[in-house]
Amino acid sequence: MVSVTLSTSLSSSPLLPCNTQNPLQPHKPPCGHLLIPARTPISYSNASISGGLDSSHMAFPRLVSSSGRGFKSRAYIDAWAAATGGGVIAQQTPASAQRSADGDVMGLLLRQRIVFLGSNMDDFVADAIISQLLLLDAQNPNKDIRLFINCPGGSINAAMGIFDTIQLCRADVSTIAFGLAASTASIVLAGGSKGKRLAMPNTRIMMHQPLGGASGSAIDVEIQAKEIMYHKSNVTRIISERTGRSTEQVDNDMDRDRYMSPMEAVEYGLIDGVIDKESIIPLPILPETVKPTLSFAEASKDFDKFITPHIPDDEIC
Repeated sequence: MVSVTLSTSLSSSPLLPCNTQNPLQPHKPPCGHLLIPARTPISYSNASISGGLDSSHMAFPRLVSSSGRGFKSRAYIDAWAAATGGGVIAQQTPASAQRSADGDVMGLLLRQRIVFLGSNMDDFVADAIISQLLLLDAQNPNKDIRLFINCPGGSINAAMGIFDTIQLCRADVSTIAFGLAASTASIVLAGGSKGKRLAMPNTRIMMHQPLGGASGSAIDVEIQAKEIMYHKSNVTRIISERTGRSTEQVDNDMDRDRYMSPMEAVEYGLIDGVIDKESIIPLPILPETVKPTLSFAEASKDFDKFITPHIPDDEIC
């Protein structure tokens, strides 16, 4: 508990340092407070500060407890800054400045109804994506939302939250992958509105079964094992519904990491089209639907360019 004693009887000086001896009482031991106002204590309000401070007081008053540890009242500092024309003092650090810059970019994208998923999915990222989707859907449920994905995956629970929000939105959500859409990000990619799930030509898409671990007592390990098997079954069902493949095939395909090129993802049913240099879809306008197509004529010119080589399990070290 910090205590501050205010007195008006010691000196005509506005501020009297009391960790030195009082000149009126040279043998009196120093008191425990560094700063004692020499006049009637002022209220920490804008009005009293602007009326009670002149140019000779353009310094932060410091109050120190008997323990000698200094502190500054945040409300008092802000009020002081406002009274002297400085406004509220922002507590800026390099990290907060970076977040501010990122926030400005994300805000500009949000105005264009663009949501960007560009980091590992955790609860914090999922909350941000979900809130943005809900906001855009509430603003205009008749206008498309574009969700750009460049994500290595992350928490299955976070991915399920984003997936369910996409299904909840009344507006069509177009998912557009570039870079990498792996693991749980492939579920979000497949969860976009049918006909509006797209990828850039050099995107890599990967799906696999849920990963996890358990430790503790035998019963705790059993509970965690049941939970991860539930997630495996649920992911298999979702991918099966979104691609039209049987659950048995999806289960076999997800047994190991399954990497796909965009052309393979179209064939598999995870996405509906590939954006290439001949058919760039402009950002402001999206077509009503993109038919799932696979240009075998184009692929036949350089087959290895579009097909991921199959490596038998016994050849994987």
